[in-house]
Amino acid sequence: MSHSRWKSLRERKLAEGLTEPEDVAEARRGIRLSMALAKAVHDRRTELGLTQTELADRAGLTQAKISRIEGSDTVPTLPLLAKPATALDATLNIALDDDTRVSFTAHDHAA
Repeated sequence: MSHSRWKSLRERKLAEGLTEPEDVAEARRGIRLSMALAKAVHDRRTELGLTQTELADRAGLTQAKISRIEGSDTVPTLPLLAKPATALDATLNIALDDDTRVSFTAHDHAA
């Protein structure tokens, strides 16, 4: 079944009043957060023209760890998140409401 067809089926079932079990909804929130983080790290890294290895060197991490973050294969701890944020010369912004958002705000060094 294609993703769009599955999504339509899920939305139709939810509209009919069927609800997901809480553990499924919680897993879905975790996946959304992991994917949003992966995209934000990848987008900022490529914006700066860095390879995963270069980012890893700047952050004091391994290339494999950066790959796992960008592949949404892991949900890093807060102390670990600080390392790539610093290496990307940006502040990490995470909104943990129903519309999970993750972004980086570049530091302004003009001041």
